[in-house]
Amino acid sequence: MIVASVEVEPACPDELPSQAPAPAGARRLRVERRPFDSILRAAWDRLAAANAWATPFSSWPFQRAWWDAYGSNAHEQTLAIVDEEGALVAIAPLMHRHQVEPSDAATHTTLRHGHPPHLTPVTPTAKTIFFGASYHADYATILGDTDQSAEIAEALAAHLADEAGADRDHPEPWDAIDLRRLRCGDPFADALAGAFGRREIGHGWTLNVEREDVCPVVTLPEQEGWDAYLATLDKKERHEIRRKLRRAEEVGPVVLAEAADPLAELDAFVELHQRRWGDDGLFPNTPGGEQSRTLFRRLFELFESNGPLRLTFLTVNDRRIAAGIHFETDDGYLYYNAGIDPAARDLSPGVVMTARFIQLAIAAGKRRVDFLRGDEDYKYDWGAVDEPIQRILVRHEAAS
Repeated sequence: MIVASVEVEPACPDELPSQAPAPAGARRLRVERRPFDSILRAAWDRLAAANAWATPFSSWPFQRAWWDAYGSNAHEQTLAIVDEEGALVAIAPLMHRHQVEPSDAATHTTLRHGHPPHLTPVTPTAKTIFFGASYHADYATILGDTDQSAEIAEALAAHLADEAGADRDHPEPWDAIDLRRLRCGDPFADALAGAFGRREIGHGWTLNVEREDVCPVVTLPEQEGWDAYLATLDKKERHEIRRKLRRAEEVGPVVLAEAADPLAELDAFVELHQRRWGDDGLFPNTPGGEQSRTLFRRLFELFESNGPLRLTFLTVNDRRIAAGIHFETDDGYLYYNAGIDPAARDLSPGVVMTARFIQLAIAAGKRRVDFLRGDEDYKYDWGAVDEPIQRILVRHEAAS
C-alpha cells in the first residue's frame, strides 16, 4: 500500500455534514473487539444484507479471503456493536497498521491504473485504522441497519475516542482513522462524519471529509437493448465500437462465456493479466504478487458457485484473447479486473470484451455496469458517469 503525496480534494459532498447533536433517546450500544473468526458467517451476512449500501466487498467471503492473503500486512480490529442484551447490532470491519510499513515496497501491487487521487497526507509512521481489505475493496461501509446508523456511529466514535486515549497512555492508541471507499449517500458515511465531528474540538482531532476517488458507472436503458444503449453514446465512439466488433466477428465467432470451473481456470486469467500488465499489475514475481494470487484463489474458493463472483473468457474463433472478473448484484455488474493478450491487439480485445460484457448485462436485465475505482479513459468511451467515493480522515496532531 503506497501512499501518494497530496493536496486536499473537495469534500464529498461539498461540505462537512452539519454537526447536529447526538441522537436523543437512542438505545445504549456498546462496542467490543472480536476476532474475525469468532463472528459466524450467517451473522455477518445478515448484517451486510441490512445495509442496502453494502456490496460484495463487505461480504464475509471477500473479507475472509483478504485476511487469508494479506494478514501479515495489517492487524485485525474487527468491532462488534451490541445492544444492552448483548445482541449483535452491527459490525465495523476494521484493521490497523502504520500508514506506510517497511514491507510495503515488497508487497506492493497495482489494482487500478487511473490517475492517482490527491488526498490529505498522513505521516507515514502514524498508526492508522482502516476498513478491512483496503486497498483491494472498491467500496466499504458499516454492516448493520442504516435506520440505526446514527446511534451505531455514536457508539463507534465514542469507543475509538476512548482507544485514542486523551492522555495518549492507552495500550493501543491510534494516530489516525482513515476510512476510505465510502459511497456518497451511504447513511453510515454521514453518521460517522457527524459523530467524529462532535468530538473533534474536545479531543484535539483534525477531521477531513473529502472526495477520495470516482467510480465511473454506465446506466443502461431500461427494457431497450443493445442498439438503444449504443444510441446514448457519442457518434464517434458508437462507430468505433461497431467497427471493432465487426472486425472481430469477421475472424470467427465472438463468445464471452463464464468459466465452468473458475478455480481450475484461474491460472489462465493470471497469465492474460500478466501479458497485459507485467510487473505493473497484480501478479508480479514478488511477495505481493503471491499475495494477490492467494486473494483471488481464496475468493473463488469462498464464494459459492451460485454466488456473485464470476470469471469470464473472451474467445474469437476459439482463440482465448481476454478474461475478466466481475461481481453480480441485483441491479448490475461490478467490473473488478481483466487481462488481455497484447498479441491479439488487431482484434481489439478490450473493446470487444467490454461490449460483450455490457450486452451480457443488458440480456440479464441489469441497469448498471460499474467500472469501479479509477478514472481510466476507456471507461468514459462507454458513457460512464462518475460516482464519487469519499474518505473520512481523523488525525491527532502528531499524525497531521
